[in-house]
Amino acid sequence: MLLDTASLYFRAYFGVPDSVKAPDGTPVNAVRGLLDFIDRLVKDHRPDHLVACMDADWRPHWRVELIPSYKAHRVAEERPAGPDEEEVPDTLSPQVPVIEAVLDALGIARVGVAGYEADDVIGTYTARATGPVDIVTGDRDLYQLVDDARGVRVLYPVKGVGTLNLVDEAALREKYGVDGRGYADLALLRGDPSDGLPGVPGIGEKTAAKLLAEFGDLAGIQAAVADPGAKLTPTQRKRLTEAGPYLAVAPKVVRVADDVPLPDTGTALPRVPRDAEALDSLAARWGLGGSLQRLLATLTG
Repeated sequence: MLLDTASLYFRAYFGVPDSVKAPDGTPVNAVRGLLDFIDRLVKDHRPDHLVACMDADWRPHWRVELIPSYKAHRVAEERPAGPDEEEVPDTLSPQVPVIEAVLDALGIARVGVAGYEADDVIGTYTARATGPVDIVTGDRDLYQLVDDARGVRVLYPVKGVGTLNLVDEAALREKYGVDGRGYADLALLRGDPSDGLPGVPGIGEKTAAKLLAEFGDLAGIQAAVADPGAKLTPTQRKRLTEAGPYLAVAPKVVRVADDVPLPDTGTALPRVPRDAEALDSLAARWGLGGSLQRLLATLTG
């Protein structure tokens, strides 16, 4: 089981009231919410291995070099408030080191690799896996890894982690008209404003799915653009031709890496805490209470 950790603690932060606080009044809603998420996932799915995949670099330079707009709006969102703007306190970022410390004390593998996003870490573990893989994420980008033949599926939280959409190839075909391999091509054609990916102007999701059904994949579509006899409307041909420079680099940006240099870290689900003393100290300092106790009971049960 591979966790898109930031996606999950972000959901926990907004799903658990900020009235959940440590003894000193510091919000710990993301910390406790994530522990509850992991507890429920382990109870329901009983993975043999569990990795909390982290963003060592959420906007890698090599992706920005190819598409400068990649996540650029998120950089703007992080700027300090201006003189006429209200400064909103950031109560999530201070919780991330606490999450990391608790996972480490528990002995849950926590892996981030410099120069790569969590998606790339997930992609590499998935590529190396010899058995079934469950990817837990609220990010549709990882649908591209779904592979029925290899037992790779996405568990997509709808409400907390009590309700998860199980995304396999049948689910992708029903909703998007593509399988896992085709999802990345669909995504780069339609674009994704949340990631700063422009897509091909005038080519939305439905048109992209039709083009992929007709020509197989992005390479097939590009071959059709170069073939005067191919069944493309003049408008489609014009739009795809003009988008040529974008389409030349977009696949490397959109497709998750599968060759990340992963550390030699054990990934087996821990049955006892790695550092019980540190865990007791963290539990007292941050008031982790029932959330941590429930997870410990599940791990040791």
